[in-house]
Amino acid sequence: MKYYCIGIKGTGMSTLAQILYDLGNEVCGYDDAKDYKFTQKGLEDRNIKIYYDHDHDIDKDSIVTYSVAFKEDHPEMKRAKELGLKFKKYCEIMGDVINLFDSIGVSGTHGKTTTSSLVRHIIEQKMPCNYFIGAGDGYATTDNKYFVVESDEFNRHFTYYHPRYSIITNIEEEHMEIYKDIDDLVDTFTIFSNNTKDFIVACGDNKNVRRIKSKTPIKYYGFNKNNDIVIDNVLCDNMGSSFTLYVDGKKLDDFSINLFGEHNILNATAAIYLTYRLGIDIKLIKKALKSFENAKRRFAINNINGYIYIDDYAHHPTEIAATIKAAKQKYPDKRIIAVFMPNTYSRFKDFKDGFVDSLSLADKVFITPVKANREKQEDYPGINSNMIIDKIDNAEEIFEDDVLKLNDYKEDIILFLGCADMSHIINNYKELISK
Repeated sequence: MKYYCIGIKGTGMSTLAQILYDLGNEVCGYDDAKDYKFTQKGLEDRNIKIYYDHDHDIDKDSIVTYSVAFKEDHPEMKRAKELGLKFKKYCEIMGDVINLFDSIGVSGTHGKTTTSSLVRHIIEQKMPCNYFIGAGDGYATTDNKYFVVESDEFNRHFTYYHPRYSIITNIEEEHMEIYKDIDDLVDTFTIFSNNTKDFIVACGDNKNVRRIKSKTPIKYYGFNKNNDIVIDNVLCDNMGSSFTLYVDGKKLDDFSINLFGEHNILNATAAIYLTYRLGIDIKLIKKALKSFENAKRRFAINNINGYIYIDDYAHHPTEIAATIKAAKQKYPDKRIIAVFMPNTYSRFKDFKDGFVDSLSLADKVFITPVKANREKQEDYPGINSNMIIDKIDNAEEIFEDDVLKLNDYKEDIILFLGCADMSHIINNYKELISK
């Protein structure tokens, strides 16, 4: 088969393109973004062609799939339709692919990428594993049994998936431009749960997860004693976190992770229990946890000339708060400087109060103008960064092209936070501190 991916440098689309290529298909694509994005490394490693013009040839037998950031009036979308090419949704193609394997769907408002990465890493201690992870990482071969799939609730994508096993990390309000309310969101997770064939591992500490009416058996995990898998004896320091797991009242084992924050203890617990249920030996699981390195843009620590900065995908108030707390665990004697790039006017409008509360946990806050590649400013009058800058002590605006003010924080920890492409502002910062 031949596939043409419009928006190929997006995190999900890049991953899908890599998997389609690995399964023996011809793949190429188009993107507006000419700047380097971390998602294109896997494409370049496979020599998957990325086009930036509207003049190149597209094979008439190609199936076109596209990012939702590309509307019908986009020149490349219009051109593909005028050529009479067949269109198929990204999530439909992904659903077809994962049905070929014993797939593990990792869903939830937060923690999907880290938990997916952990599950994959543990399985790979025993056997090769296919994976689709939203940090621009993907690989598949027909020789492998398992397929770990980050299963996104955006646009109800994951309702097209029918995994054999599932993880649900949490459910909170998110993508409310898609969902009517939290009830609609819970109902959609219920569809995903009922699509799961064998069993589900879900965070029982989350009240919305507990609302799911699933026909598929669920094992609940968390810190609360009413869970099937209970986390206890927690110790967190600047080297990581350790804890004990009890399953149905019996001790499973003691575990240590090189990750920070209670949210990552929860993520690790889900991965530990699911892979344990798959028959992977506890000794292998513990070995995997010690060697685990998190996915791209997940608490990625960098040190240049003594300047320490952390690049993290956190873009929801809950994620931002968790990341700032994790930074304080790792660097208890340092000030934490948050540089936040809001993405989409709708999310900014929905969570502006939450952003104030979470960012206020940092010692100093810089906020860029809102970025939005699938929304128009005129549809959200009055929505801008100053709405939260004015409510946070010690906060101010910063621009991607002007990062000079960050030069004053060499002794502190800089956190770059956001799901938008932050490569430009980070590269400008790296250039600044390299001097």
